[in-house]
Amino acid sequence: MSQHPDVVVVGAGVVGASVAWHLARRGVKVTLVERGHGRSDGSSYRATGGFRAQYGTAINIRLSLLSRAKLRRFREEVGVDPGYVPAGYLWLACTTRELETLKEGCELQRSEGLTEAQVVSPSDILRLNPAIVDRSVIGGTFCPTDGFIRPQSILQGYLEGARAMGAEILWGSRVLGAERSGEGITGLVTDRGTIPCGAVVVAAGPWSGEIGRALGLAIPVVPLRRQVAPTVRTEMLPSGMPMTIWAGDGFHLRVKDGRVLLLRPTDGDPRDPWSTQVDDAWVREVSGMAAQRIPVLRDVPVDRLACWAGLYEMTPDKHALLGRVHGAANAFTVSGNSGHGVMHSLAEGQLLSELIVDGAYSTLDATALRPTRFAEGAVIEGPALL
Repeated sequence: MSQHPDVVVVGAGVVGASVAWHLARRGVKVTLVERGHGRSDGSSYRATGGFRAQYGTAINIRLSLLSRAKLRRFREEVGVDPGYVPAGYLWLACTTRELETLKEGCELQRSEGLTEAQVVSPSDILRLNPAIVDRSVIGGTFCPTDGFIRPQSILQGYLEGARAMGAEILWGSRVLGAERSGEGITGLVTDRGTIPCGAVVVAAGPWSGEIGRALGLAIPVVPLRRQVAPTVRTEMLPSGMPMTIWAGDGFHLRVKDGRVLLLRPTDGDPRDPWSTQVDDAWVREVSGMAAQRIPVLRDVPVDRLACWAGLYEMTPDKHALLGRVHGAANAFTVSGNSGHGVMHSLAEGQLLSELIVDGAYSTLDATALRPTRFAEGAVIEGPALL
């Protein structure tokens, strides 16, 4: 074990791995501490791999544009193909209010540099996804450079790259508390011993709030369970179909590895939020929605054994926490991405490395995401649909 790592990063998922890679690239000595026993144990491996820049707030659009630029350079810089496929995101509106919200979002996106985002008509929608049969759809928006990525490849690339640059990864290590001196944390106490540190970064996804409490830090992140229902293998929908989302109820679907993934967000589940089991009633619900809206799927059953559940890491305003944390002068967090962690991990690792090494952002100003914003009354406002 390294004796005096400059920075200890808690969490070896894709966000923590990105932070470690970017810090190591700047010459910082990094130790990653991870409670899981391998990279497949965390929430990053359960992500469905969507990527979009169609958001309803400027900061999320900017994060996506920075991440997209890094995706395009990823193979060159990191040595791994991130699997970026610009198949597009197609948002559908069934009410005038939904359509107006999507149009307002599109206007903001274009003003932030996502000039290819466009409002689409019902006839455009049928051209983009001919399988849709829903007469209630009155329009929507589409961005051709949104699409899909491979979370596992991005995680692998960052972890292996960070290790090659000298970062150390301690698997199977639980954080128990902190040793302090003055206003800072001098050591991270784990079940495998105490790790000296110059700074701490909490990037533990849905576990970040729990880790924060153990360290005496204010990190307002709670877990939220999300479920995925893959169909059996089928050729009913083309592999290049855009991610298709009904804005009103959040039902969406995409094709991945020969299956159609059916998804619909819910407010939670009465069982343990950490459970990986998928609710039967929810599977019946999304199967029914798919059969009604995409009739070619009526005779394509869900593969019940392939269903899975994962965790989002939610903040009160559904925007990430990025920056210094109240509770210690040398503590930072990148967490609370609220479903956007994999796609924004590339940008966030770079931005936090700038803040830690240089003391300020240079690529883009992410001050809006400061973890102290809730106590300051600076909540980020944005449309629930986007």
